Amino acid sequence: MRAILSVSNKSGIVDFARQLQDLKVDIFSTGGTKKSLSEAGLKIHGISDITGFPEILDGRVKTLHPAVHGGILARRDLPGHMDELAQHKIEAIDLIVVNLYPFVETVARPGVTLEDALENIDIGGHTMIRAAAKNFPAVLVVVDPADYDALIEKLRQGKVDLAFRKKLAQKAFQHVALYDTAISQYLLEGESFPQNMTIALEKAYNLRYGENPHQAAALYVEKVAGRKPWGITQVKQHHGPELSFNNFLDIDSAWNVVSDFEEPTVAIIKHTNPCGLSSYNDLPEAYRRALSGDPIAAFGGIVAVNRIMEIDLATEIDKTHYDVMIAAGYSEESLKLLQRKKNLRMLSMPVREKTPKGKAVEFRPITGGFLAQLKDFYTDEEFKPRVVSKREPTNKEWDDLFFAWKAVKHIKSNGITLVKDRTLLGMGAGQPSRLVSAQLALERAGDRSRGAVLGSDAFIPFPDTVELAAGGGVTAVIQVGGSIRDQQSIEAADKFNMAMVFTGVRHFKH
Repeated sequence: MRAILSVSNKSGIVDFARQLQDLKVDIFSTGGTKKSLSEAGLKIHGISDITGFPEILDGRVKTLHPAVHGGILARRDLPGHMDELAQHKIEAIDLIVVNLYPFVETVARPGVTLEDALENIDIGGHTMIRAAAKNFPAVLVVVDPADYDALIEKLRQGKVDLAFRKKLAQKAFQHVALYDTAISQYLLEGESFPQNMTIALEKAYNLRYGENPHQAAALYVEKVAGRKPWGITQVKQHHGPELSFNNFLDIDSAWNVVSDFEEPTVAIIKHTNPCGLSSYNDLPEAYRRALSGDPIAAFGGIVAVNRIMEIDLATEIDKTHYDVMIAAGYSEESLKLLQRKKNLRMLSMPVREKTPKGKAVEFRPITGGFLAQLKDFYTDEEFKPRVVSKREPTNKEWDDLFFAWKAVKHIKSNGITLVKDRTLLGMGAGQPSRLVSAQLALERAGDRSRGAVLGSDAFIPFPDTVELAAGGGVTAVIQVGGSIRDQQSIEAADKFNMAMVFTGVRHFKH
């Protein structure tokens, strides 16, 4: 049996090669792999011993040769192929162990140049993998060190079954597909939605189940060339049971909410919607205010804070049952206190930098395909609200209007927020009628709605929502504007001496 070993990821390769040699496998290798194996005391042949030709062009050409690819691609069940190998004095190659240059990691480094990127595009290894995978009934191809032990065991037994060969081939084609996707992503400039697109995903682990126990599920991490891993897939768990499918949906929503605020902020999430939200310099007070938004809904929900959790905040949170907690970090005292609750999942995430506009593409599955869109984000400089009512908002109202507008971005359409003192008093989410959403928000806020402001994720097409808000004591409204009935809503605001602000952009979240 003859094998070619040429790997970028050298994890376990020395031990694997030693076991292959114990099984009388003749090993050929290239460059750094050959050096590593030789330094470990293994007798390894150079690839030139197969080709009869030296490596050239700084190693760019070494395995691209008929003696290599003929030995890989020849079908053993076709006498004509085997006769041609004999005619040209080419020996069959039975095992290819190759994984590719770390292109994604390379282009994610600060200051990487186009030349650096191009030098990390593997050609010979890529070609050998595809050739071996094409001929998998006769040639074994291994791209993942995790498969070394299983292969050795089967070789010791004297037979590698077709199903295992097929599994290795599938992994090989997926390996090069992810690699080619990364290169395509890196070279794509100035276009978020090319005619053809592939998404590179790597499984992190299986989940217990999906949204419901009868649904299988797994967590995948998106691999994007030029970008370090980011988002909620990078969460660190400090305590508690494993995370479920629904946990991930909720913590993603929770962390997105608090990451939108520069000020110390606490959010409480239930079914991906914030039912409590407050920004305040004193975090325990911010938490108490957030909890006041809906203390009943908060039970069993998710609490998120965009700062390090200290013991005073942890002591407050400890009074209510939550399934998950996520913060920028934890003090030793807060960890010790909260870890008494064995079923509380405690997570941390670094407070992220905002994604540059136009850089983050979101995907939503539909039957038979995906929808793709840029993330809902615009800079503070681009946000230019304008007053359309006779009365200008007061400074305090402006402060709360901005808060209400940020909050409503994270609430399912039709979304309504009621805010006072940078605290969410009530919200309406996911209702077919905007008026019903407003009714729900006012009902939740109760008497606290007097002096509050209202945020709407889209335009308010009828004056009834404004009239309802005025009846609850709301003093200012922020909405998109753009309805053919805008004037009716403006007149209603003026009638009740309310301030009304148009944003010109909306925050639909379906």
